[in-house]
Amino acid sequence: MSDLKLSAEVRSEFGKGAARRARRNEQIPAVIYGHGAEPLHVLLPAKATTLALRTANALLTLDVEGEEHLALAKDIQRDPLLQIIEHVDLLTVRQGEKVQVDVSVHVDGEIAAGAVFNLEHATVLVEADATHLPENVTVNVEGREVGEHVHASDLVLPTGVALLVEGDTIIATVSAPAVTEEPAEGEAAEAAPAEESAE
Repeated sequence: MSDLKLSAEVRSEFGKGAARRARRNEQIPAVIYGHGAEPLHVLLPAKATTLALRTANALLTLDVEGEEHLALAKDIQRDPLLQIIEHVDLLTVRQGEKVQVDVSVHVDGEIAAGAVFNLEHATVLVEADATHLPENVTVNVEGREVGEHVHASDLVLPTGVALLVEGDTIIATVSAPAVTEEPAEGEAAEAAPAEESAE
């Protein structure tokens, strides 16, 4: 089971006014759905929920008035300015059930000196046991030279995790640094008299 346990209460009021009241009471409106059950609308403790959801694909054990639900956050709505959580969609999962989630790509190693590393995909879609979701997948780029590509097939996956993107998908590239062209000495000299004549 999840180490992240939150107490929740059933939500009986709806609408913008009710949502504002909930936030004033340091609660976050949420809905729990999945497995063909009727959606369950709840209120979660704001501080504990915000801390729990800092971890990507956090598995939560929700105590809804004595009944436990194992769930993953599938959609987190935030205030665009304040960045506080306004609403959470939670997907019910079961132990041993396979789920699809996006996980971050962690890069190990140093590329060749003078080269530039460009991460094209910061996350990839994987399938894994709902109770053993990886925090990330890794790729080693040690010594990669200009012109080389890192493909999805190069990613190192934890045991029991399946990659759901094509193996030839380019995850990152190694390129030469961009060169900023400076004006030639002659061009700079020609520009000066033109400025003086304008005066």
